[in-house]
Amino acid sequence: MKLNIKAFAITAGLLWGVCALVFGLWASFFTPAAGVVGFLGQFYIGYAAGFAGAIIGFLWGFVDGGICGLIFAWLYNLLVGKFATAKS
Repeated sequence: MKLNIKAFAITAGLLWGVCALVFGLWASFFTPAAGVVGFLGQFYIGYAAGFAGAIIGFLWGFVDGGICGLIFAWLYNLLVGKFATAKS
């Protein structure tokens, strides 16, 4: 079974984007989550604790997760075609 590359990329982008959004909002209320936001802020320009930073993190996460999901689905489809066994 092959994966739909476009659907997988959008799903992965939304998943990682929402995670970055939740981390950014969570860090504005609780300091233990600030370490995750500070670490990701090194890679995602403008990402910080708070509402505006969380929205920026969502956008960065959507793009980053989408690219990773696209590569994963493409590679999966490539490998499943090579290693597929004939059904009896």
